[in-house]
Amino acid sequence: MRVPSLPRPRSLAGQLFAMQAVLIAVVVAGYALFTYVSDRRQAEDAAGRQAAAVARSVADSPSVREAIRTPDPTAALQPYALRVMRDTEVDFVTIMNPEGIRWTHPNEDEIGERFLGHTERALRGETFTETYTGTLGPSVRAVTPVEAGNGDGDDDGRVVGLVSAGIRVEAISRRVQGQLTALLGVAAGALVLGAVGTYVINARLRRHTHGMNAAELSRMHDYHQAALHAVREGLLMLDGQYRVALINDGGRELLGVSDDVVGRSVAELGLPAPLTGALLASEPRVDEVHLTADRVLVVNTSPVSGGERRGTVVTLRDVTELQSLMGELDSERGFTQALRSQAHEAANRLHTVVSLIELGRAEEAVAFATAELELAQALTDQVVAAVSEPVLAALLLGKTAQANERGVELEVSKDSRLDDGLLPADLPSRDLVTILGNLIDNAVDAAQGGVPARVTVAAYTEGGELVLRVSDTGAGVDESHADLVFQRGFSTKPAAGPGGRGLGLALVRQAVHRHGGGLTVTKAPGGGARFEVRLPLRTAAVPGGDA
Repeated sequence: MRVPSLPRPRSLAGQLFAMQAVLIAVVVAGYALFTYVSDRRQAEDAAGRQAAAVARSVADSPSVREAIRTPDPTAALQPYALRVMRDTEVDFVTIMNPEGIRWTHPNEDEIGERFLGHTERALRGETFTETYTGTLGPSVRAVTPVEAGNGDGDDDGRVVGLVSAGIRVEAISRRVQGQLTALLGVAAGALVLGAVGTYVINARLRRHTHGMNAAELSRMHDYHQAALHAVREGLLMLDGQYRVALINDGGRELLGVSDDVVGRSVAELGLPAPLTGALLASEPRVDEVHLTADRVLVVNTSPVSGGERRGTVVTLRDVTELQSLMGELDSERGFTQALRSQAHEAANRLHTVVSLIELGRAEEAVAFATAELELAQALTDQVVAAVSEPVLAALLLGKTAQANERGVELEVSKDSRLDDGLLPADLPSRDLVTILGNLIDNAVDAAQGGVPARVTVAAYTEGGELVLRVSDTGAGVDESHADLVFQRGFSTKPAAGPGGRGLGLALVRQAVHRHGGGLTVTKAPGGGARFEVRLPLRTAAVPGGDA
């Protein structure tokens, strides 16, 4: 049995549209009702003022006073009242005696009948208005007295008649309905215009929210926050102006920035120039290796576009340990190749010794074997005597074999002296291998193919510092490149693939500055380049540093 699916909740844009449409309709309807009530009241007030003005004009007319004195007032007053009704657009003008007996009426059958309404205030000489239902239906009427006022003073102020003028409520309603029709037209236009504007705005909102409702947006926000804090890799989002729009905890840690970087430009974060350039680049970057003060990072950038550049998404991976292990692996691989070569040479020499013995030349075989052993032992003794620190001694022996395989002579300077146990615990052997190993590799590359092809290594302590100096007989370093050689990616040799060259010296400088040391490059006395590293022996490692 198939369970019917529940209807999907209306999207946030749809909810806003419905709410705004209802709100506009309520506002317009309320305004229309208020205007209608207000206009009706104003129309009734205006009708009352009009009726009072007409009634006073009739009551003040001398011809009316004269007609009242005649034996048959109706004969003169009825035509006059009908003419006033037509000229002033009122529905009735009734002239009556003080007792309320009509002399005039729009319906002649009502003449002589008693006036339906109040007359007490008018008999006291007061003009007033009221809404009353008479023979013509509900009407807004005014009642005013007709005073004698013949000028002789005897009858002045005496009420000799009453005048009532009125406008039917039905006529007032027709006037208001005409205004209401126009008002409803304007209100309908406002409602349509508001609905169209609301629809356009909500259509744009619907595109930005991808049609999701409020619950979905809230759930996505929760997932977004959880993912940002759960991902250990660094995540950095830049807006179209290359300002930091978002950064997770891993990104702050890997870049070494504070919590208030959101909204700041990438150029203001104090990152190394190559890394800043990669983040500011408009084209995507894939698996680029960059160095910070104490880390090796793999950087990937991807532009976010939707018809226009909206920003950049940057991912950061920490490969510091991996890079160090790769360096050690390269050294081990080099040692293996050197041992393989030495094993091949040893086999050749052993065959030579065996052949000499088979030829009956035992003394020559012993002399040949002894000379080879003395040569190998002399090299080992020379290195160990100069540098008894086991890690550096092993490194120098291995690098010597590698250099010999490439036709380069590697020698340890006579002024080298580094006893075992001299190096402090806060100067790990891994960093020493990184520093000295990369300097020797760089020097062997520079000296290879030259005449002579020689690399000289010196390691000693001086003034509370460990001094490591590597010189070569290569082409040297141009003075204009003295600062560039330590930047990632710089090399005078052809590139050996992404990240293959231009990283060793950058790693050296990173390690040196991490331990508060100094690194310089000068011209060697016999030509070539001389790199010198000075590391403090009794100071704690300092964080950061220029990379």
